[in-house]
Amino acid sequence: MRLTVSHRTHYTFAEPIRGVVQSHRLFPADCENQRVLNWAVTVEDAETGAGFRDGAGDWIQTVTLRRAVAGVTILVEGLVETQDLNGVLTGHAEKVHPSVYLRDTRATMPSKAIRRMAEGVAEAEKTPLDLAHGLSREVSKMIEYRPGETDASTSATEALELGYGVCQDHAHVLIAAAISVGIPARYVAGYLYSEAGDEMAEASHAWAELYLKGLGWVGFDAANECCPDARYIRLGSGFDALDAAPIRGVAHGETTEHLDVEVSVGQVQQ
Repeated sequence: MRLTVSHRTHYTFAEPIRGVVQSHRLFPADCENQRVLNWAVTVEDAETGAGFRDGAGDWIQTVTLRRAVAGVTILVEGLVETQDLNGVLTGHAEKVHPSVYLRDTRATMPSKAIRRMAEGVAEAEKTPLDLAHGLSREVSKMIEYRPGETDASTSATEALELGYGVCQDHAHVLIAAAISVGIPARYVAGYLYSEAGDEMAEASHAWAELYLKGLGWVGFDAANECCPDARYIRLGSGFDALDAAPIRGVAHGETTEHLDVEVSVGQVQQ
């Protein structure tokens, strides 16, 4: 598939601040799953600073606004050609050893309930791939998709106790479950193309990747009960949603901010 992306993020500050420094993980990497045909990230009047590819293979770019700022707009526009590889991340260059992703965070720390769930699935499944699919299915059953009820600070433990959440919560619970049974797992941020009427598929999306010996990193989208296919564009990964956030930054000044995000993903007929 050929997918177009338009992603606009606008920060408005109640009082002008002295400046902003941001770190952007907004550049999809080329691999066999996806090929970037055209991509641009624009921040009006900003200085582009250092950029580097981290150990996980993601490009990180720094931008700075050194002046009084009342608002900041980040515009991402691009065209990516994707293909369905059954969720297996192929040809993605990275240096970090998978065992690094056995580490949990506040968001992905396995609770007793998560451990019990994961151990129960592990007893029923024979192969690592079957276990990974089983964990994803169980998370899908236990977390009802319900937007607007959780927020960025909701942890895997809290989401499981609530029994509902969004794609971020599905990913955090799946990561916590996988780690608890010894499977390296990480959070992935990206985009998802969906047909009209598919209410469980948001254009700005997230899922989990689990490392399975013999296959490597394999994506599991528990929110949509599938593995990432040609509808998905992968932006970057991290230990959890905060670590994998496409935009992180520091504002110089004390004020409140309002965030407005618009994301659309379309298909180009070939």
